[in-house]
This record gives sequence, structure tokens and C-alpha cells, in this order.
Amino acid sequence: MLTKEKRALLQEGTVIPAHPLALTAKLDVDEEKQRNLTHYYINSGVGGIAVGVHTTQFEIRDPRFNLYETVLRFAAEEIADAGLNRPFIKVAGICGPTAQALQEAELAIKYNYDLALLSLGGLNDWTDDQLITHVKAVAARIPVIGFYLQPAVGGRLLSYHFWEQFAQIEGVEAIKVASFNRYQTLDVVRAVCTSPRSEDIALYTGNDDNIVADLLTPYKFLIDGTWKEKRFVGGLLGHWAVWTETAVKLHQQIKHCIANQYQGVEDLLRLGVQVTDMNAALFDVSHNFKGSIAGIHEVLRRNGLMEGIWCLSPKEILSPGQLEELDRVIAAYPHLSGAQPSY
Repeated sequence: MLTKEKRALLQEGTVIPAHPLALTAKLDVDEEKQRNLTHYYINSGVGGIAVGVHTTQFEIRDPRFNLYETVLRFAAEEIADAGLNRPFIKVAGICGPTAQALQEAELAIKYNYDLALLSLGGLNDWTDDQLITHVKAVAARIPVIGFYLQPAVGGRLLSYHFWEQFAQIEGVEAIKVASFNRYQTLDVVRAVCTSPRSEDIALYTGNDDNIVADLLTPYKFLIDGTWKEKRFVGGLLGHWAVWTETAVKLHQQIKHCIANQYQGVEDLLRLGVQVTDMNAALFDVSHNFKGSIAGIHEVLRRNGLMEGIWCLSPKEILSPGQLEELDRVIAAYPHLSGAQPSY
């Protein structure tokens, strides 16, 4: 349930890592490592986690593996056992046609998840109106975070007209923009500014290629003769699944900078370029993101949070030269990669 305190945290802005999937060499879930990952994120100071999302691997829904409910349950149990005295947001990734999405929504509700990150990937032949009907059906069951997932990793292009309608749906609490494209990012933000619900919708960056700049930038549009402004207040990011303690510190630095008339913004912009350089290695940009999940696993393996980099899909492997690129950025930016895991 999205309580008043959790909604306030969502609106204020926080760090929400996309939770990976820890596996054994036999491709069974490594329960100990999976639960330890959840504790790592909690102890890093994040405001929530997203489970069952792209970083958790869409193959968890494949009947051969059938791990979707398992990963939701493990994370929910560990959060409950942590006995936190602060609000902590649980986000469940939901995807597929309406019948599947509603089934996944029921599982999220069963384990007391607060929000659904609703992916529209795979629905490429649906019209805008069909998609909006779909979103309304899910939002009637569980509060929704919209999701603009880039086509390179399974998303689809979504029109300004779509986002204009989307931003008017009751039950939409936030939107994660992961288009990795400035024009498409503008479509979403401008559409939210036109909505009578604009103040109710929190914007979260999923643009791992532009994290710091997204969080620093005020977006202003002239709407019916009045200037409306929105900001990305936090991030829901695969990049923040690693080096998470430094991500929390960086988010705090950005908020402090904005609150103090942008003092120190030059240093943050410089850090932003470094974060993007790290992300290029982590997400394997030079091979069109083929090694993105394996890259996350490799960093977690180096930090003792995973035994190996195994993925459910045999196609999810490190690309040639990716290890060397990870070595390079980790050595170049110790201030961004130096946090040690704690759980």
C-alpha cells in the first residue's frame, strides 16, 4: 500500500535501484545471495527497490524458470525482516498483455508492493488507445509508475499524444523515463506539464546515460499562457544496482546543490560525465547493450555480492572488451566505484 509517508518520499525524490537476479551455475536462484542483495540496498540508504524489472531479467516469467513470484517474495520478506523505521518503497515490475499484467498485479498486492512499474514492451502492435485502456485496468488494481523503456532493450516508441493521455490517468503516481533520448524525454515531461495531475506525478530518471543532468535540470514549458516546471526528483535505475552507496551520496549532493542556488554545479556536471562513462562500460553501449545485465553482475561479483555472472538467457553475456572497459572506469573513478558492500 502506498501510504502517505511513502507517497511523500516518492514525490520528494529518492534512489531506487533495479534489483538484479542472483543465480547459481545451474541457473537456480541463489537464495542467500538474492536476499543479501536486498540487504545491501537497504543498508546503502536507498529509498526503495524495484523487483521483477528488466534488470531482474524478463525470463523470470518463463515457465521453465517460474521465478517471478519467488523474487517478489524474497525481497518483501527481507524488507519486512529489516524492521525499518523509515518509509521504504517496494516496486514490482509488471509487463505483458492485460491478463498477464493483472495476474502480476495480484502477486504484487499479495506481497504488499506499493507500486507497479508498468512496462509496455512487447505490445508494439497496440494502438495508443489500447495501451491507455490497458494502463487504466492495471492502475485500478495497484498504483502505477509509467515506464518509457528504450527500444534497444525491448521497449517501444511512445508518442507525445500517448503520454498526454497517460498523465491524466488516476492511479499514475510517477513516470520513469528510460528512453535514452532527449527528444523523447521532453515528450514525457511536457505531456505531464499539460496534465491537471502534473503536481501528483513524480518524474524519475531511467536515462542511465544522463543521470546527473536529468536530476539537475529544471524543465519549463509554456502551457496555456503559464510557465509550468517539472523536475526529475529521483532515479529508478539499473546503474544504481551497483556502487549503490555512492549513488545515494550523489543524489544527496544534487539535492543540496539545487537547494543552494546551484553552488558546486560545475563539479556535479563533471561527475555526470564520469557516471556516463562508467555506464557505457557497465551497459556495454558499444555492442548495443548486449552485455548490460552481465555487466551489472560482473561488478556485483567483484564486490562479493554474486558468485558468478550467470543469466537465464544464454545471450546475456559480457561482450568482447567489456571486462577491460570495466577495469578502466573502475580504476579511473574510485570516488564513484569505491563503496564496499555491507549486509
